[in-house]
Amino acid sequence: MVEPDALSVTREGYDTAASTYAQLFRDTLRDSPLDRAILDVFAEFVRASGNVQVADVGCGPGHITTHLDESGLAAFGVDASPAMIELAQQAYPGLRFEVGSMAALDIADGALGGVLSRWSIIHTPPEELPVTLAEFHRVLAPGGHLLLGFSATDDASHPTQVFDHAVAPAYRWAPDHLAALLRTSGLAEVARMVREPQPTDRRQFQEVHLLARTSGTEADRPGV
Repeated sequence: MVEPDALSVTREGYDTAASTYAQLFRDTLRDSPLDRAILDVFAEFVRASGNVQVADVGCGPGHITTHLDESGLAAFGVDASPAMIELAQQAYPGLRFEVGSMAALDIADGALGGVLSRWSIIHTPPEELPVTLAEFHRVLAPGGHLLLGFSATDDASHPTQVFDHAVAPAYRWAPDHLAALLRTSGLAEVARMVREPQPTDRRQFQEVHLLARTSGTEADRPGV
């Protein structure tokens, strides 16, 4: 018997949960000033680079993609779940959304000024994450920026920890370990934002955003 791969399990889970997910998370930014702030910082860095093409990878129902668009970026969404993409297209018909895999994006080398990945790498098995980070680097232009959002571990001796998730198997990451993986992929950390869990939060995990940047010259890209 062939075991289903992580991407298939994640896709099927989010296809099933798409409508519920869209209803629950559509307005999350309204009550999340810290999330809005880090997204706006990301947008400012991308605009300053001169290349405003941005992929929201793991875009779900598209609510964050439209925030990026309203921030002056040429944002489009990519998600493994066809049901999520259909909801995004219905809700935001003026934006581009397409089905795709984080590990094999249908985007030309060096085409983007920015990549956003909010809580999408949490479903990537640890052994597969370097491939995804390398793919993010591949599609970024020199001087481009990546913003990663993820749930953090509280034990530095365990770089990753499995946690319960209603949709698909999920992992927490030690921020320093993830920053090291980014460096290996050619992305240097610029800043990080750490949000402590609130007493009312169901999961008592830190939430972390890592902002990273590629080198500023084409000659520094791997393989060049």
